[in-house]
Amino acid sequence: MEMTAEKISVIIADDHTLFINGLCMLLQNEPDIEIMNIAANGKEVLGLLHTNTPNLLLLDINMPGINGFEVLKRVKSYHPKIKVIMLSTYNEEHLIEKAKAAGANGYLFKNAEKSELLKAMRLVAQGELCFPYKQPVTNSTFNESDPFLKQFQLTKREAELLQFIKQDFTNQQMANHLHLSIYTVETHRKNIMQKLNLKNPVELTRFILQYDL
Repeated sequence: MEMTAEKISVIIADDHTLFINGLCMLLQNEPDIEIMNIAANGKEVLGLLHTNTPNLLLLDINMPGINGFEVLKRVKSYHPKIKVIMLSTYNEEHLIEKAKAAGANGYLFKNAEKSELLKAMRLVAQGELCFPYKQPVTNSTFNESDPFLKQFQLTKREAELLQFIKQDFTNQQMANHLHLSIYTVETHRKNIMQKLNLKNPVELTRFILQYDL
């Protein structure tokens, strides 16, 4: 009798519904992968793990409430057998190293091809580590010569978005102008709010005026 390989059970955690839906569509027809559940934030992930034990957790770094790195630490403390691949928009060396140090089994960019995603998931499920092999592009992150960017740890792209926000551009207008997806612009805005420790658009406007951007 031929033995069938055990399926890779997966929980996907990300606060962007469109991204999760896209992942589910990519994975739904893979015979060796089973989507066990999805979560929209860190609290939901940890709640699901009380009653679900997946082989693999696909975990967004930036989530509201409990962020991905904090979730990763807790998963590795309380559910050490669960493999974790961190999902990120940014190819930043300090984030990749932070993920490694916290016990992640892999790190995947959100613009990865389907083949890259499947390869990473299957390798990690088999006990391998899967981190970017390309040299991270550090010169596009923090600009040491710009005191403002350095002070707030903003990337050049994030500073560029602040200029558009100042001009009352909508997310869609910024996406069109910069040839980015609306999802990427939303992620940049979320990162800006987190780095500047701001809670709403009013506080962001006040910050822009305060620093005369």
